[in-house]
Amino acid sequence: MDALTGLEGTDAGHGLALVLALTAALLHAIFGALQKGRHDPWLSRMVIDASYGLMALPIALFPVPWPEPHMWPIFAGAFVIHATYKLLQGLCYTKGAYTVVYPVVRGTGPLFAVIGASIVFGERFTALQWAGVATLLAGIYGLAAYNLRHWTVDRETMPLALGLAVVTGLFVALYTTYDAYGIRATANPFTFLAWFFLIDGLGFAPLVAWFHRRKVAEVTDWASLARRGVIGGLVAFGSFGSIMLATRLDKVGEAAVLRETSTVFAALIGWLMLGEKTGPRRLALMALIAIGAVIVEFSG
Repeated sequence: MDALTGLEGTDAGHGLALVLALTAALLHAIFGALQKGRHDPWLSRMVIDASYGLMALPIALFPVPWPEPHMWPIFAGAFVIHATYKLLQGLCYTKGAYTVVYPVVRGTGPLFAVIGASIVFGERFTALQWAGVATLLAGIYGLAAYNLRHWTVDRETMPLALGLAVVTGLFVALYTTYDAYGIRATANPFTFLAWFFLIDGLGFAPLVAWFHRRKVAEVTDWASLARRGVIGGLVAFGSFGSIMLATRLDKVGEAAVLRETSTVFAALIGWLMLGEKTGPRRLALMALIAIGAVIVEFSG
């Protein structure tokens, strides 16, 4: 742990944060596909959260130091923010196609995250980095406009899905900034990660089970759903853990923006795994989002 925290603010830490942010991008795209895939998004979310909560339990109780007293209100705030985000994300996936809503959610977040990092952590972007943010946003809203005009699947709920995606993006930025504050507020970053997963997973899964108890009662393939939960839980550890460590090692805004290269991975996953058609224009717009993120990273 000392070796990791010793990299904070160094060139080596910056390089490691870059790798961690890209890892988070790939894993988050996979995570979104797991939630949107074969099973109802709410049921997928329920078993994934329950899985990573249970997996985090022995880690939180034994290997890592216990949280300092001031961390408990921080964990409470994180639970409320993430619960709201997950409710919005679930609504997005029930109202719109994965490759439609995912880029807007993940792309809207960086703008708010950069602003939040400026306010909370005093981070500043160069003019070229802001040009990268503008490029990213052009891709996002160009994609939204294209989808409104051409996409036929879930057409009647498309405007609502895109509106929910923008609001969800706001909460992405909120939890990114808040959690970056949280992981910096404790001496051991793995204490924050272990207890976050424990509280978030075992707190949210019962809420989903209660509010969607009719869907839970209708499940017939629990074995398949449980496998998805375990896989999703492991992916969540890698995705969230990577981006949180990146925000501790380096700038929050840059890590948040670079993570949104996940839109490119999402396009490939939607095409290869979910059978969603992705034409050249939509691929070009998604690539524009990724190019904006790269400009932000390498012009800092």
